[in-house]
Amino acid sequence: MLCKCVYNMGVSKAAVSKWEQSQSYPDITLLPRLAAHFNISVDDLLDYSPQLSREDSRKLCKRLSAKFTGKPFDCAMAECREIIKKYYSCFPLLYQIAVMFINHAAALPKEQKDELLNEAKGLCRRIVSESGDTLLARDAVYIQCYCALMLENPDEVFALLGETFNTPDVPEDNLLAQAFLLANKPEKAKEIAQCGMYQYLLCLIETTLLYAGITEDNFDTAQVAFERAMTLINIYDMGKLNANTLAKAYLIGANLYCKHEFREKALELLEQYADLCVGAFLPFKLCGDDFFTDVDEWLDSGQLGATIHYDDKILKENMLRSMTDIETFAVLQDEPCYRSIVQRITDYINAK
Repeated sequence: MLCKCVYNMGVSKAAVSKWEQSQSYPDITLLPRLAAHFNISVDDLLDYSPQLSREDSRKLCKRLSAKFTGKPFDCAMAECREIIKKYYSCFPLLYQIAVMFINHAAALPKEQKDELLNEAKGLCRRIVSESGDTLLARDAVYIQCYCALMLENPDEVFALLGETFNTPDVPEDNLLAQAFLLANKPEKAKEIAQCGMYQYLLCLIETTLLYAGITEDNFDTAQVAFERAMTLINIYDMGKLNANTLAKAYLIGANLYCKHEFREKALELLEQYADLCVGAFLPFKLCGDDFFTDVDEWLDSGQLGATIHYDDKILKENMLRSMTDIETFAVLQDEPCYRSIVQRITDYINAK
């Protein structure tokens, strides 16, 4: 049937034979006519889809992520760039790849780290300008800002967000939950309310911990901030919801107490950090619990980076790096307890 079709288009059997043996390829101008003959699109003719399903995107990002631990950096980047070219209009995939780049950047030398972060920013700029998806574009702006901070470029953050803080009087999730309630859809209202609480809870804890770091020279103020963050963490059992937030809290608290010469308290928090790292941290996944019963579908849809694949090896190495890179802990290096904590995490990283 194909031979008859291309013959009618003035293509010889010899040319078809070369196509079949990959010695040459059809003239690209023939593709629309071939597709029209079979009553299909050019994409269908080439077995190509510019969009991927959520599950296919997840699998692809997981495979690409593994390249950064199994292959040289340049090879991993080359494969990622080929995928980006192929699915340049699949904006949710581009967003996931940008987040994946950020996850791997921290463990790389500066030159490669900067390269990954700048690539992530480029993908996000395309999402903002071309996707037409308001929510995805908003998230992409946040990713651009995060990259700019990692690149130590605060002016870029100001350019993207401005220098004043503005927020609506009533959050979007609050309005939606009320609307679903009025529409006699209480289960949907419940889901929206839970997702809003989940997101704002994480944001409140992270911002409170940030404030503890900002005010660390004033011990009383910073300690109150840290203790309030830990109160929220304990009330909501944050170790189950987001172990990374709990790990960050332990390090921020240990840094604060160590800086103000409360070494015993600092070591206590570092012990808890090590317990979390070698215990319940992996496999890392944002999830709900007995209170947040309706957030898993929302998280699986890609919110808060929940669908991004996090390479276990890199996460393990970052556990130790995140602790040992804190200069304040240098005064603890002769403490047997501190050395024991470092050794526990090191053994965990090296265990097969």
